[in-house]
Amino acid sequence: MERRMLVAGNWKMYTTSGEGAVLVQDIAEELRDDLDDVEVVVCPPFTGIKAVSTVIELDHVHMGLGAQDMFWEAEGAFTGAIAPRMLTELRCTHVIVGHSERREFFGETDETVNRKVRAAFDAGLTPIMCCGETLATRDALRTDSFVHGQIMAGAAGLSADEAARLVIAYEPIWAIGSGRTPTPESANDVARAIRATIGAMYGPPTALQLRVLYGGSVKPENAKLFFAEPDIDGALVGGAALKADSFSAIAKAACGT
Repeated sequence: MERRMLVAGNWKMYTTSGEGAVLVQDIAEELRDDLDDVEVVVCPPFTGIKAVSTVIELDHVHMGLGAQDMFWEAEGAFTGAIAPRMLTELRCTHVIVGHSERREFFGETDETVNRKVRAAFDAGLTPIMCCGETLATRDALRTDSFVHGQIMAGAAGLSADEAARLVIAYEPIWAIGSGRTPTPESANDVARAIRATIGAMYGPPTALQLRVLYGGSVKPENAKLFFAEPDIDGALVGGAALKADSFSAIAKAACGT
């Protein structure tokens, strides 16, 4: 089956509420005639979700809205945490889970990633589950086994339908924000291995529906090369997502314009 391309922008800890509202308006203007063939999602900081959601609703923008993280419990005494239903109330459709920066700085583990993936599906959200290796792991030729372990743990306990709707973002840690990228062919090799892991867990038909994104210094100049690879179905974009022209150029590359 043909998988619809997905380009998601991770704004990280950038943009105030007002800046985010302006940015999403600018992106929408850039992409007003180019959104049919690719799914576009923006993921602002928590404080900007309401403002961005309002712009998307009032301007009738065909764009998904995502959060950068969430907790797995529906509610409770978890100071500073955000529950899934708090996101869906603001019309979020997606949530990033297990980003390497969450793993490195906030103690995220494969187990907590899995809890968040399952909680996201329970809440009606599409999880974008991140995986990827360090440079040391890559140099030790252990990328495939390391990523395999992340997928096995992070995607455990799903139904076949949920696994098919899961989005997995392969982001080699050494490429994030560094300006360095793997070759498109080597990124596709990892994407193919991810798909094979899901196929082993949930069956080949499920694996064929799964969307695998590439992330890590994605730019307009290299996006089309990654999108030409058969097992890469889009991108999770960091720095280039903070400028409407560069993010829209990446989205247009995904839909072939």
